[in-house]
Amino acid sequence: MKRYFLAFTTAVLALALTAALTVTLTGCKTGSKANEQYNRYANPFVGAADNGHCNPGATVPFGNIQVGPQTGNFTWAYTSGYQNRDRNIIGFSHNRLSGTGCHDLGDVLLMPFAGEPAAEDFSSPFTKDKETAEPGYYSVTLDAYDITAQMSATEHAAIHSYTYNSDAPARLLIDFQSAVVGGRNTFYTHVLDAGQTFENDKTISGWCRTYVWLDRTYYYVIEFDKPYTAATELALRDPREKAPRYVLDFDLKPGETLNIKVSVSSRSVEGARNNIAAEIPGWNLDKVRKAAAAEWGRYLSLIEIEGTDEQKDVFYTSMYHLFIHPNNIADAGENPYYSTFSFWDTYRAAHPLYTILTPEKVDYFVQSALGHYDQQGFLPIWALWGGDNYCMIGNHCVPVIVDAYLKGHRNFDVEKAYEAVKRSLTVDHINSDWTVLDKYGYLPYDVIDVESVSRTLEYAYDDYCAAQFAKALGKMDDYEFFLKRSENYRNVFDPQTGFMRPKDSKGNWASPFSPYALAQAGNMGGQYTEGNAWQYTWHVQQNFEGLAELYGGHEQLATKLDSLFTVPSEVEGMGDVSDVSGLIGQYAQGNEPSHHVVYFFTLADRQDRTAELIHEIFETQYKDDVDGLCGNDDCGQMSAWYIFSALGFYPVNPCGGEYVLGAPQLPKATINLSNGKKFTVEAENYSPDNIYVKEMYLNGQPLTGKTISHDDIMKGGTLKFVMSPEK
Repeated sequence: MKRYFLAFTTAVLALALTAALTVTLTGCKTGSKANEQYNRYANPFVGAADNGHCNPGATVPFGNIQVGPQTGNFTWAYTSGYQNRDRNIIGFSHNRLSGTGCHDLGDVLLMPFAGEPAAEDFSSPFTKDKETAEPGYYSVTLDAYDITAQMSATEHAAIHSYTYNSDAPARLLIDFQSAVVGGRNTFYTHVLDAGQTFENDKTISGWCRTYVWLDRTYYYVIEFDKPYTAATELALRDPREKAPRYVLDFDLKPGETLNIKVSVSSRSVEGARNNIAAEIPGWNLDKVRKAAAAEWGRYLSLIEIEGTDEQKDVFYTSMYHLFIHPNNIADAGENPYYSTFSFWDTYRAAHPLYTILTPEKVDYFVQSALGHYDQQGFLPIWALWGGDNYCMIGNHCVPVIVDAYLKGHRNFDVEKAYEAVKRSLTVDHINSDWTVLDKYGYLPYDVIDVESVSRTLEYAYDDYCAAQFAKALGKMDDYEFFLKRSENYRNVFDPQTGFMRPKDSKGNWASPFSPYALAQAGNMGGQYTEGNAWQYTWHVQQNFEGLAELYGGHEQLATKLDSLFTVPSEVEGMGDVSDVSGLIGQYAQGNEPSHHVVYFFTLADRQDRTAELIHEIFETQYKDDVDGLCGNDDCGQMSAWYIFSALGFYPVNPCGGEYVLGAPQLPKATINLSNGKKFTVEAENYSPDNIYVKEMYLNGQPLTGKTISHDDIMKGGTLKFVMSPEK
């Protein structure tokens, strides 16, 4: 190893973030110690096992920093960098994806150690009884080095506190090559360029350009409260590495603590430096921890529930997961600019829930999407770090924007928003095959060789949303065009089998055909996306009556739909798809295309069946444990389904503000609205045996319909369900 101090001149690349926002951020209600009582029910370890893909690290609501442990890498299990089953920690990095199925981030890995490294990768074993996590805080003891590590976060910065308890020399590994990646080769090649500056003996800054899920550049500043006495650059592990690793020595006595502040910016080194100055001016980790707890308390107290401790644990953990993403990647003091938009997942329930709980964020979300449109020429499909990885199908930023407009949000350029929607749904680009769609009225599987059925169905939903936007703006020619395209689901419905089925360019159905055969474009091919015909046949969120017509009416649809939950939970053909989980028959609660389906029973005049299935899902697919999620949380969508369903209603069509009634799973819940009003849901006679809805009342008046509106909720009032053990 070569020992020296470095003084690189850092090349700073500017990332233009256009977020000319005019809204006034009202925030959540004033925080108090009373609000923080809800934090004790939120467990960051839930979902940190199996395929939940969550991480127990410290973050604040919608913050750009998620500082926490990495215990593994290279496989699908480690998209958040952590699995609860592991007993070895590699280090602590500063951002990550919560509950996703793909890898990225994991920037700036730190690992304190004492004396010589205990392993080649500097990792240390730890025991679970010495690992703690709560909203905004994480702590663990590194057994190999007798070091207590603590960390907390603000919106744009992290603070670490490492107490070195042994008398071995105090050292710190800083690894700029490390990241959360999907394979070992990617680990060595994902850094495209990097530069570091050792500014003085207490400050390091730099930048790194990487490509994992997309090409991005991040900038960082690392500050120490004590000077390092030596810096050693380690040898490259592979000649393809472009970013260095360093070991820093510190002159500490046993029991002394090294404090570190880190900011990772999407814009510049100076932005990172300002983030630290603005948000963590001192060195008091406990102060940052308390501020993070207060912030979480404000958000979690937006809904106050009654119920058992277990119900509160699962509910408030779901609330916690909901508010981790999207993330404000603008620097402190700038207009917010949000990214980490997993629209394919979150348009279904997470974004509608934001319009109820945090409406002050909605205009910022739309403005951020329009800023993305300014840079790229299309609305984002899956936005990360201000770019687009084009993952998944459909253009589901469209329903998010249209839903915001239809619910009265106006603090964005409406005409630009419509232009962005129309262009994104009419001009071909990645995963957007409009020329083929308009020629055939569906995507033929011999022209579009993967996901043709799923894309046809999801495009039709986006077209419906665009039609509503056009109609609201008086653009009637566009309304007619998009409304007609929204009926394209009919063109892939096979009346003989009763399934949405692949069709070729000559109009012939694919044969042989099995509704059990799973497909996934990324590694298996096939005409469905993370699913099969059983799961995707119901993807007509925009026109339940039209779908029922294809089956011959409500009763016939309900009979076919009931089969979804009673046929064998088996797969055929192409093998296992890890995302398709939480199976009840062929219904997959663990993946998003199924999430609205149980509410179709209500629309088919069978609310009793909706009630039965929601009760079963709550009993079998969610729990207060590390493996408490039956699938990827997917940036809060899995949790949003739980929150809505616990309240007794769900946005089957998540554009426009209509919520289909189900059956509440709590005796009482009160939503504290941002306008100062309250919306209360009461379940009279609620018990585990009384799962059916006998009567419903809205503000004391009998409710005989199948839905309530967004306006009903935002006006405040009381929704009362009278529960019964009988259908």
